[in-house]
Amino acid sequence: MQPTVQTLLDRPELALGLLTPAAALPADALTAPVVWAHSSDLADPAPFLDAGQVLLTTGTQFDLDEARADAAGFALTYVQRLRDRGVAALGFGTEVIRDGTPAALVDACLELGLPLFEVPYRVPFIAIAKLVADLLAEDEYARQAWALSAQRAISRAALRPDGLTATLAELSKRLGTWVGLVDATGALDRESPEGALGQPRLGEVVGEARSMLRRGQRASRTVLVGESTDAPQRITMQTLGSGGALRGVLAVGDSPELDQAGREVVTAVIALAGLSLEQNRDLDRARGHLRTGLLRSLLAGDSSLAEQVSSEMWGPLPEGPVRVAVTDAAVHALDRMTELLELRVDERGGRLFFARDGGVVVLVLEAADSAIADELCSEFDLPVGVSDAMPIESLAAAHEQAVRALERARESGGRDTPARVVAFDEISRQGVLAFLARTDARAVAVATLAPLVQHDAASGTSLVETVRTWLEHGGQFDATAQQLGVHRHTVRSRIALAERLLERDLSGFHARADLWAALLAVQ
Repeated sequence: MQPTVQTLLDRPELALGLLTPAAALPADALTAPVVWAHSSDLADPAPFLDAGQVLLTTGTQFDLDEARADAAGFALTYVQRLRDRGVAALGFGTEVIRDGTPAALVDACLELGLPLFEVPYRVPFIAIAKLVADLLAEDEYARQAWALSAQRAISRAALRPDGLTATLAELSKRLGTWVGLVDATGALDRESPEGALGQPRLGEVVGEARSMLRRGQRASRTVLVGESTDAPQRITMQTLGSGGALRGVLAVGDSPELDQAGREVVTAVIALAGLSLEQNRDLDRARGHLRTGLLRSLLAGDSSLAEQVSSEMWGPLPEGPVRVAVTDAAVHALDRMTELLELRVDERGGRLFFARDGGVVVLVLEAADSAIADELCSEFDLPVGVSDAMPIESLAAAHEQAVRALERARESGGRDTPARVVAFDEISRQGVLAFLARTDARAVAVATLAPLVQHDAASGTSLVETVRTWLEHGGQFDATAQQLGVHRHTVRSRIALAERLLERDLSGFHARADLWAALLAVQ
């Protein structure tokens, strides 16, 4: 502990006498840390002082004639400057220039709340300065010894089976504060002591951690949480991992602020936690390769090996009927996505399987478990395709459906359009022709319909709308006319004009099907 004003007053060899009663001073005046002791008889020593220093003076700057009207004003101005500078206390040496401490100075210190003590003639100022220096050196040694002991204990904790949890618990114990780890998905992974940081503080910490993770850059910051409560708390937050591949955020409560020794201990924990997470990352990659191999085995129709390995590693495979969900394996989000999916696998006791297959991530999930597809889409802003529910023996067919649904989801997205989940039944309801028309036929469709579009633009007609409605009604002129609100002869003339412009006979099925596919491709 750093020396305080009270520390100096308690030393019997100094025999300092407090002239400003403790009850008349601010609550923390005597417990304020002292960083040095300095002597000066200047009329204004403030420019040469720093906050936390104790000023010692023999009083040559004070007029011996205290009856003068300006004596009280000078003392008040003198003390005000010291207070503004952050001086911890003022010591007055007696019997050097004068026998006692000026009453005006005592009154000024009482009025402004600055501790004032009297230094006996037999106590040299150097004795006070030396004592402060010795106490500061002892405090620095104690802090370094504490830091070394804490780092050793934390290093030993890191060697335990669950080294990361033990490390955070040891850090919390040594600092006497709350410590938490937010994982790469933005969820609170572990904390110590558990439940010690309640709401709304915990929610604010997790929210800030998610913001840091989304930026994807290494960062350190200090935030004040719980400002809406009576006891706000300062939290130091540090990202773990390298830029672009962050593994989480370490959050440490430090009220009011960590000193140098505390920061050294936190730095050591950051290094150990980062190393532990990187080791987990290598293990995740190995598991990822295993998952990919099992997925290919499942798609090839050989599920026995996958079921055996999955049961031993993560739990049983999802029970049929199952759905397959496919999304893009975005490089910038792959690590976070993998961690999120690992958490969801744990929550489901293994009844969720996922693997990376080239540029996509493939999920096998139980038919009713659709929430994970929506979560991936919203969390990572990536399109997701989902198959129909099928027996697990038909996984290859379900995978093919999911890939087609993903293609449609990609088509429907854009720079200003949020990604969405597309289920295969959205495509199948529109029929095979609608699907074929949407794959790579748009350019051909635009060229096919160009004569009608250009005629409508030049003449103000509605040939495209008429043709579309006519085809929707199976080529029936009366139903089309009723739908459009025109006479059936008007519909006949428009269809005849469309045939001339397109240079094709629309009385046959093939011509009508081709034109319908073109309309689907450009809608």
